[in-house]
Amino acid sequence: MKRCVASVSAIALMLWVAPALAQQKAKAQNVPEIPYTSVPNFLKLPPGEYLGESVAVATNSKGHIFVYHRSANTRLFEFDENGNFLKEIGKGYYGFEFAHSVRVDAQDNIWTVDEGTNMVTKFSPEGKVLMVIGRRPPPVEGAVASPAGPNKPSEKYILCRPTDVGFDPQGNIFISDGYCNNRVVKYDKDGRFVAQVGSEKAGKELGEFNLPHGLQVDRQGNVYVADRTNFRYQVLDNDLKPIREITNLGVGWTVCISGGTHQYAFMSNSNPNGNVPGSWDITGEIYKAELDGAVLGKFGHPGKLAPGFQVVHMMDCRNPNEVITGEIESWRVQKLILQTPSARSASASAGSQ
Repeated sequence: MKRCVASVSAIALMLWVAPALAQQKAKAQNVPEIPYTSVPNFLKLPPGEYLGESVAVATNSKGHIFVYHRSANTRLFEFDENGNFLKEIGKGYYGFEFAHSVRVDAQDNIWTVDEGTNMVTKFSPEGKVLMVIGRRPPPVEGAVASPAGPNKPSEKYILCRPTDVGFDPQGNIFISDGYCNNRVVKYDKDGRFVAQVGSEKAGKELGEFNLPHGLQVDRQGNVYVADRTNFRYQVLDNDLKPIREITNLGVGWTVCISGGTHQYAFMSNSNPNGNVPGSWDITGEIYKAELDGAVLGKFGHPGKLAPGFQVVHMMDCRNPNEVITGEIESWRVQKLILQTPSARSASASAGSQ
């Protein structure tokens, strides 16, 4: 127990250092506001159950909602399309320590990214473990703190505080890796290493990263990366070659690519952990954009109470008019119903390169 507590404490401490406190006002101008409403009492938890830091949300093809959250233990809950609690997945699972991301693939398999165990796990829709990428440090080694000083050279199958996972139409797997490695890794559908971009070293050129904090893939196989400490989003092709960067939307906190025949990108300029002085005035909004980076509108603002946001860590946008947000500091999940502006905002897209 002491080993577990020490490990979590070390990780939690690292979340409060300089990268987590980064903040930047978006440069996009004349962006129309998207009216929205928050669905009250969206999720119904069983008596005596509570959500912790709701860092990750996802939906499947049935509309079921998955919430991967940090509580006394890291836990994964499944709710039906109406927000009724269905079950807990992975209770006591060795790959759960410090939740960071949950995603659902085209076959409704559930993928968790755990920053504390350095593991990405694929569960079947029923909750059976199908694949593991990465490895948890063995308990016999004792508490393993986050690396200090230069990172070790990145390895094909060893992750270091990974942050997100995505999939292309062929089933290839893309992982943003993460807090100590600064790279994106591509594996094939069977989990075999294919390629990487970036390395253990932080960088600011195209194809380099400084805390790749979120990742998603569009229908063409292009990869969108929230390059958080570089205050940008990078777009890569399917072979991980850089295409462009989007630099006008503040901090690159998280990205979501919608479903449907016409896909959109949702990108969050989240207020930082700890809400440092002045952050509420310049952060907190979410942007809706075309895949080329042209901004269509924005919505949301910081706030302790719904419909305000307190550090939107991840979003689900399977339905582009219904965005589900997972928030760290208010320990909640919101379902937002959007009314979408129809016009593109040419001036707002000026920062996309």
